[in-house]
Formats: sequence, C-alpha cells, structure tokens
Amino acid sequence: MKNQVDAPAGAGRPIFEIRSLSKVYQMGEVQVEALRGVDLELCEGELVVLLGPSGSGKSTLLNILGGLDVPSGGQIRYRGRELAVFDDTAMTRYRREHVGFVFQFYNLIPSLTARENVALVTEIAAEPMTPEESLAMVGLADRLDHFPTQLSGGEQQRVAIARAVSKRPQVLLCDEPTGALDAQTGVLVLDVIARVNRELGTTTVVITHNAAIAAMADRVVHFGNGRVVSVDANVAKKSAAELSW
Repeated sequence: MKNQVDAPAGAGRPIFEIRSLSKVYQMGEVQVEALRGVDLELCEGELVVLLGPSGSGKSTLLNILGGLDVPSGGQIRYRGRELAVFDDTAMTRYRREHVGFVFQFYNLIPSLTARENVALVTEIAAEPMTPEESLAMVGLADRLDHFPTQLSGGEQQRVAIARAVSKRPQVLLCDEPTGALDAQTGVLVLDVIARVNRELGTTTVVITHNAAIAAMADRVVHFGNGRVVSVDANVAKKSAAELSW
C-alpha cells in the first residue's frame, strides 16, 4: 500500500484535479465544515473507493464532483477546466453529458418499465446506448418490460446503473450503491459496476462505509473529519465475487 494523493505512476491522465477544496454549510448560527482542504487527483479509467464514517465528507465531495453542489473554497478541475466557473447552462451540460449517478435508493419511476426508465436518459443524451444495450450490460436483457415492483432490490439497482451508464458518461459516481442490499445481492451490483469501469473505461467513484469493498478498487481514499486521511493503492484488486462481509 502506498499513500498516493496525486495521480499514480503509470495511471491515465488526471480527469479531476482537486486542490485545497473546502465546503462550509451555514446551519443557522453554526458553521459546519464538511470538507477541510482536500487535495486529490482522480484518473481516467480508475475505480476509486471513498471510505469513511458518516459525516466524514465523502458525499459532499461526490456531490461537488457531480456538479450537484459547489465548493466554498479551493479548486476542482475537470479535464483542466475549473468547475466553479461554470454557469448554470454549462453545469447542466456537464451533468447531462459527462456524469452518471447511482444512489443508495434507486429512484426509478414506478409507472415505467425498466426499458422506459432507461429511455428517459437515452432520449436526451448525445451518443447513448440503446436501453436494450445498457440493460443487457447489467444482466437484465430478459427484464426489459418489467415494472420496478416486479423486480428485486438488486435488479432495481441494476436498472439504475443501466440508466446511469446508457449515456456513456466519462464519470460514474456511486453513493452507497449496496447500502440497501444484502451481501449476496450487493456483490452482484458491485460486479456490474466493475464491469462498467472495465469495459467502458468510465472513471468510477464509489462511496461506502464497508471496508470490504475497498479491495476491488484501484485506490482507496480514506476520509475522516472532512479531510483525506490517507490514500492506498491496491497492487492486486479483488473481483466482486471474492469480497465477503
């Protein structure tokens, strides 16, 4: 293991460059420091796990990476461009064309089939997969016309992943994607995320509090109290099937 905040030797070029990033929330008369001077680089094609307890800053960083929130200070560059200077139109385009999101809860529309839920994204993307292609990629080619209530929790999460990757995003941001699943189902979902990372070359960031998941990452970023505590590089990654918790 090696502490590696900047891009590892031999890795792809940095897709995100984060320097002295801070985020302060005003809660009435109290200021809450969610991020306290974070320095980090994330590389093209990398699978990175953000590991740490609740309230350590992981989700705040993910929201800033995805353009859902803005920093209070510091810099965050995407492919050399400073995200903080994007206007609303540019930020909407960034989220629509470059970033896919997967959350703990699936956020599927109950009245739409799996195919139709994915089509919501493919209809507005520039060069999307078809819903059939993306659902096949997550192992649901035979569930295209099923409604969310006809799918298990793991299948619903895989539909959510198919929806996120159908626009061929450069970045896939996953916030506790297995948090609502049992271990066996969680492994299936993690295998899909690893496959997307491997086959599409999508830079993938996974938030978790489950230390076992760290073994499947290229690098593991440990968070604590709004700071990067350490960054470890995995010399030998494990497959999702090799994980146990």
